[in-house]
Formats: sequence, structure tokens, C-alpha cells
Amino acid sequence: EVQLVESGGGLVQAGGSLRLSCAASGFSFDDYGIGWFRQAPGKEREAVSCISEGDGGTTDYADSVKGRFTISTDNAKNTVYLQMDSLKPEDTAIYYCAATYYFCSVTVPSNEYSYWGQGTQVTVFS
Repeated sequence: EVQLVESGGGLVQAGGSLRLSCAASGFSFDDYGIGWFRQAPGKEREAVSCISEGDGGTTDYADSVKGRFTISTDNAKNTVYLQMDSLKPEDTAIYYCAATYYFCSVTVPSNEYSYWGQGTQVTVFS
């Protein structure tokens, strides 16, 4: 059974950092593109970042987080990370990791992701 389990969310002051983790079981990150999404109350789900090892490796970031967030994987541990620095109140959302057979791009629709984690809450206060 494929499962994605997220952790690392919490409450952080603006300007601070968090590292989110997503531990996978039942599959290998080698076989999927991995994306991070977020959804704030009253807003559409937003693709934040993705990573794929295909075609030499690819990462992508939404403009809203570019330069502040970094996605990475530890394939031996089947874990994907999202390092979030310089956090802003507008980063407050539930963050989800997900796996897709598609290539890595934040333009890939969320409905093309086959597996999802349960989400972890990130709250940034000023």
C-alpha cells in the first residue's frame, strides 16, 4: 500500500524556518515525481514545489516561494523534504506532499498526482 506521511509543520514567527518531511512507503521516490502543495482557508490548492530524478533531475518552484523554499529527497530513506526559510504570514496553509507519474513542474495539475499525504499545518505569525 502506498502511503505518504508528513511531519514538521508547526507555529513559527515570520522570518523563521521550518523543514517539512514526507516519508513514503510502498513505493520509491525513484519512480515518481514528488510535489509539495499548500492550501490556505478560502483559497485554491497551490503547487509549491516539485522534484523528479528523471532526465537528470528536475526541481521547480512557485514564484511565491522561489528563493525561500528548497525541495530535496533522501531516496535511501524514501523521504522528501521541503526546507522553508524566510517564512511569511501568507505562507500559512496546510501543506501536502504528493506523488505523480508526470514530470516535475508546478504547472502539473493536482489531479494528476496519484498519492497524497495527510497534510501538515504551517502557521506563520508576525
